[in-house]
Amino acid sequence: MSSEERLRDEFGSLRPALVAHCYRMTGSYQDAEDAVQETYLKAAKGVDGFEGRSSLKTWLYRIATNTCLTELNHRGRRMLPAGLGAPSDDPETRVFADDTVAWLEPLPDAVLGDPGEVVVRRESVRLALVAALQHLPARQRAAFLLREVLSWSAAEIADALGVSVPAVKSLLQRARVRLDELDLDGPPELGPEAERALLDRYIAAFEAEDTTALRAVIRDDFSLEAVPHPVWFQGLAVCLPFLDRAFAAPGGAARLVPTRANGQPAAGSYRRDAAGVRRADGLWVFTVTGGRFSRAVKFHGAQLVTAAGLPDRL
Repeated sequence: MSSEERLRDEFGSLRPALVAHCYRMTGSYQDAEDAVQETYLKAAKGVDGFEGRSSLKTWLYRIATNTCLTELNHRGRRMLPAGLGAPSDDPETRVFADDTVAWLEPLPDAVLGDPGEVVVRRESVRLALVAALQHLPARQRAAFLLREVLSWSAAEIADALGVSVPAVKSLLQRARVRLDELDLDGPPELGPEAERALLDRYIAAFEAEDTTALRAVIRDDFSLEAVPHPVWFQGLAVCLPFLDRAFAAPGGAARLVPTRANGQPAAGSYRRDAAGVRRADGLWVFTVTGGRFSRAVKFHGAQLVTAAGLPDRL
């Protein structure tokens, strides 16, 4: 088998994992896809010079990591609305889009490969963790992910990043201290079947425009966010009246279709256009805490819905 054929085979089997790695690095599904494509082009160009001092898999991860580091040199960290400031306490607050912010994006589970692999990777792409990683400088982020997610040695990380082993240990120590300071979600409390049952109850209540039924599946500190809107809400006293106002708007509640993203319950959102056709308009990602939903974040964009394996219209 030629070196080019070996590269194609290895890259093909590794591609979903590389997308997950680049997503953890960049906080953007689209940037991750671009970085993985660039990784393949760089690898194809240099495969004849590959000396085999490491595995082809390790070599591809090294290229992907440095591709992401180059990309991260040109922009700031990606954010969710809750990272910009305190929630609004007024459900009548005007919600507006702000495209000047580099927003975090979700990662549909459908792009992560077969279901067995998704279970393995779902922990490392959870929304709260990816948002927290954005607080780390790029090299700290890379060192942390290579060590904690991919289980590389300090020597392997040093070789990939072009730094010394003591420098890697310093990067890891600072990254861990910073992440410990942030309020991260714990591991999933419910299995996928229980999460799906909870999501089905939420969707039924949402589509029925029944805030009383919604109250039964969300926590008292439930928060609502929508990218690219910097205004967000937290607490039943604000979130439920805001939803009531949304239900009363022309067109009423959207239709929601269950899926998964970031290893969490998710739903594609569909709204009627002027012709009465329900078209995809965004992807909701939900966080479960204490057996109820504690957070719902909507990411606008039909492309996210189709990336999750759902149709662009109903």
